[in-house]
Amino acid sequence: MNESFNISGKHIAVFGAGRSGVAAAALALREGAIVSMWDQGDLEVFKNVPVGVEIHADLTIRDAENFSADMIVLSPGIDTYSPLVQAFAVKAYLMGETEFASRFYRGEIIGITGTNGKTTTTELVSRILKEAGKGGTPCGNYGMPLSEVILVPEIPAAVSLELSSFQLETIQTLHPHVSIWLNFAPDHMDRYPTVEAYKNAKLRIFENQTRADTVIMRFGEEIGQVAPKVITFSTESVDADFYSDGKTIIHKSNVILDIEAKTALRGLHNAENVMAAIAACMAYGIESEIIFRALEGYAPPPHRCELVRTLDGVEYLNDSKATNLHALQCGIRSQSRPVILIAGGKDKGLDYTSVLPFLEKQVIEVITFGEIAHPLANLFKTVVTCSTVSTLDQAVHHARSVAPRGSTVLLSPGTSSFDQFKGYEHRGNVFRDIVQQLH
Repeated sequence: MNESFNISGKHIAVFGAGRSGVAAAALALREGAIVSMWDQGDLEVFKNVPVGVEIHADLTIRDAENFSADMIVLSPGIDTYSPLVQAFAVKAYLMGETEFASRFYRGEIIGITGTNGKTTTTELVSRILKEAGKGGTPCGNYGMPLSEVILVPEIPAAVSLELSSFQLETIQTLHPHVSIWLNFAPDHMDRYPTVEAYKNAKLRIFENQTRADTVIMRFGEEIGQVAPKVITFSTESVDADFYSDGKTIIHKSNVILDIEAKTALRGLHNAENVMAAIAACMAYGIESEIIFRALEGYAPPPHRCELVRTLDGVEYLNDSKATNLHALQCGIRSQSRPVILIAGGKDKGLDYTSVLPFLEKQVIEVITFGEIAHPLANLFKTVVTCSTVSTLDQAVHHARSVAPRGSTVLLSPGTSSFDQFKGYEHRGNVFRDIVQQLH
């Protein structure tokens, strides 16, 4: 906790009435602040706001004219650099919710970032920390907002903190004892002006680390010079500190874990997540015996290469969480069977050319759907058979008709879901329902 960070009697304006905003407002109230909450939605979005918070619905840029506060606490889903936020930022000090909460947290942080794999790795780290008696609450971009963690009766000694670029944009003092850099690939080009701007936001995870800290990173990633000790993992190079062929994990020439025998995780990308979690928790000082006991029987979260059903020798996998290029590539690369790929959704302005080699190697046919269906098909058909449909239901039924025995029907959309669904979870649940009804 930063003892000099005293907000008692200060006016804290919280932007965003979602879970993060509500938690930040409650924390600010507890610390003696005068709290207001602002959102572009109508009064209905404020139904969970704590008593004592002044609410402002239907927020527009015009409200900045008469705005006054000591600090704005920004929910991570709100674009820091949007004209709306910038109009208010000239009137008050701007701070992200995760940074704000970190000022009141006395424990230690294992911070996890990367374009893909963050949530699985966050869960794995949390599981190990809990087994070690450290609490290990998963929080940040996954699980609880960090502000909510600060409000629980027994605050954990350590947290597994998933950090998106949106949260890292606004950090100032947040300091992970161990940081994990899983991977980097272009994403969120609808929010960032360049790929470099997106990467620079994520690189801020190392900003406050010292030589006493540790960085866990994928071998070969470019992160520049960092102060902490660096430990690497890889599924491609045996020169890394931790290496996996997707089935076992090797550390210092010894097989330390049989992933297939001890967990329900499959694929090279999940092997990377496991290695990152093991390396981070070893660096944190947890004994190997505790780590491996915690990992035993672990199954991946829903919507991440989740096996929904096997029908007539065909596996149906729900990888709806694949909302960008790198996740799509990982989804394809992790399969050992021929793939019927279902891809599509919102057009985020990404260049899918890098996916073509993966399609050539592993995919029998691609079925595209949603807003981006035709642009995707026009590109993908240069290397593989393509079919275009309007809806996910049509895509699944077409996949059923063309998938040969021994293949995998993989929903790995490669983009976000907001053209037809409320989120990737909704999309994955709909896919699961459709698949369960096949006969």
